[in-house]
Amino acid sequence: MTTNPTRGDEGPLRAFPGGESRVTVVGAGELDAVPGLAQGRLGVSDHLQPAVAAVDTWRAMPERGAMSRFRLLAACLLASAPGPVSAEKPSVLLVTLDTVRADRMGFLGSARGLTPHLDRLAAGAVVFERAYAQAPMTMVSHASLLSGTYPPFHGVDDFGVPLGTSVPYLPDLLRAAGYRTGAFVGSLILEPEAGMAAGFNRGFDAYDAGYHVRRGSEDRYRSVERRADEVVDRALRWLSGRGTSPFFLWVHLFDAHAPYDPPAPFAARYAKTPYDGEVAYVDRAAGRLFEGLEKLGGLESALVVIASDHGEGLGDHGEDTHGVFLYDATIHVPLVIKLPRGQSAGARVGSRVRLVDVAPTVLQAAGVSVPGAVQGESLFPVLGAARGDRPAYAETTYPSRAFGWSALASWRADRFLFVEAPRRELYDLRADPGATRNIADRRALVTERIGAELAAFRSRTRAGGAAGDRPRLDPETLERLASLGYVAGGPPPAPSGIDPKDKVGLANDVHAAMEAAENGDAARAVSLLKGVVAKEPRMQLAQMELGSALSRQGRYADALAPLRKAIELDPNALIAHYEMGSALLQTGQAETAAEHFQVVVKAMPGFGEARFALASTQARLGSLGPAAENLRAVLEKDPRHFRSNLLLGRVLTVQGRFADALPYLQRAVEIEPLSSEARHFLADDYEQLGRGTDAQGERIRAHELERSRAP
Repeated sequence: MTTNPTRGDEGPLRAFPGGESRVTVVGAGELDAVPGLAQGRLGVSDHLQPAVAAVDTWRAMPERGAMSRFRLLAACLLASAPGPVSAEKPSVLLVTLDTVRADRMGFLGSARGLTPHLDRLAAGAVVFERAYAQAPMTMVSHASLLSGTYPPFHGVDDFGVPLGTSVPYLPDLLRAAGYRTGAFVGSLILEPEAGMAAGFNRGFDAYDAGYHVRRGSEDRYRSVERRADEVVDRALRWLSGRGTSPFFLWVHLFDAHAPYDPPAPFAARYAKTPYDGEVAYVDRAAGRLFEGLEKLGGLESALVVIASDHGEGLGDHGEDTHGVFLYDATIHVPLVIKLPRGQSAGARVGSRVRLVDVAPTVLQAAGVSVPGAVQGESLFPVLGAARGDRPAYAETTYPSRAFGWSALASWRADRFLFVEAPRRELYDLRADPGATRNIADRRALVTERIGAELAAFRSRTRAGGAAGDRPRLDPETLERLASLGYVAGGPPPAPSGIDPKDKVGLANDVHAAMEAAENGDAARAVSLLKGVVAKEPRMQLAQMELGSALSRQGRYADALAPLRKAIELDPNALIAHYEMGSALLQTGQAETAAEHFQVVVKAMPGFGEARFALASTQARLGSLGPAAENLRAVLEKDPRHFRSNLLLGRVLTVQGRFADALPYLQRAVEIEPLSSEARHFLADDYEQLGRGTDAQGERIRAHELERSRAP
């Protein structure tokens, strides 16, 4: 049996329960120090009374009955821990609020009035006041939440890294236990079919995603993300046909993520604070979800979990968004659990807990055995009693993968926040809750001790289900990420001594530039990126994005220098090669362009757009045979690729193979009936085949389309 690597019993890791019972064993002399078990037992909640009554019996047992005493205490503690009151398996609703800060929740003390619906549900639930994410990135954090394992174990530390089948996964375990499972996600970041979140659909009967790259002026809410109301509507339709079996439903609401663009009436109401407007809108949508479940008669008996995957910087420690730092702005998250039929309603837990604890909690509530590989701990033992803080680990490799800086890891234990960085950080959160005064130098011994705890923890939790070779993300997938302000892909860069604290302003500028480019403001993107490369000329990402932004302006000749520099800094950067090939083709350098497209196709033979670009370049150079071969390869994977059908038909026509060309040209017209070019090419082929009437008809329709577009 695989054991839980966090269940040590030596050194500083004793904070984790030992043994498979998941019960912290205390000695006789320690019992009086356990809250609620001291003499007098004031304030002991009802569900702990059996354990309290057992303590007197435990103390009265003779010494030779030590093992019996242990068994009695363990049994009473397990029996008294809150759990489902019904023998029936409860349905489970998991709502993840992407990029929502803890300090915006009314139930956590915010006076902004943004979350009346979430506050109402929290009033009848258990509120965890100090819950912490394991990463400030959507995929990484959700992987920990849904698997109950830490990032060093599950291995999902970047976009496109698949969640391994050996990693325990909550929906998979629940479906095996008879649950109907559905997921409704709000963004392409959690799209499993496009290489973004591979493996996240494991165990789901239905996984509702289906996103694509935003093209031109296309609505972002019909391409890269969905508004919360639409996600909720889809989830409620699925719920309405759920049948009688218990369900596990995951609803992911992405709206609070940048760019902040709340719909009416929140846009006008929060014109000066659009992030708050997004949070208020998400709250309304969540309220509709709760109301819909209540109308279906399932809310009262359901286990409902509400959590954010991470927060948002909003300028805290200089970070505008998230992904770079591990301070409370992005790691402290809301966590609420509503137990079936009002159990522990109104309870508040002040102990430090982690998102990695959610999966084992849900499994315990469902009566499903918790796999030994799960590293989190059920939250039931802490409900209604102060059981002590759990140390909280978090990490981010984003500074390294995106910018070539140092990765970061943090450890929250006792009163301290420790950050492993080129310049180590230590904060006494009791005296300095905002983590503004780094005392690592003044408290060197504490820094070393906590640093050793962190190192030991990472060693214990490493090497789980991570895939062997890291996959390559194709440029189209990277473009999907760029549309949301992210960068990813490729092998990990060499270790860097650059501290993100010293460069976070550049990260802000890069993210702002990518957002500007996505919104069609290439001029602002170019201006911002020129400023970045002037300060940091060896930032490969900035050089590549600058070249791309210049190309969007039609300044292809100007784009060549930064793209050439990007390739020099990372010869394996496929998107830089792809952009370079496109810019070279536009400047009349077709032969050199073909070389760059060849690099991409060789590395990723299944990437259709790169293969089409290579074929188009080969056709321009007169290499019609290789061009046709590449076009057929594209169509084998995507038979309705319009440009490949059109170009292959034209190539075959030029080769005199008119009958072979005909089905490709007909399919091109079928796919894009408003393309006058496709109709002209089809007319040419008809004429060569002696079908004059058909040719005349296509010419007439082509001319009509051209006249309709004339100014």
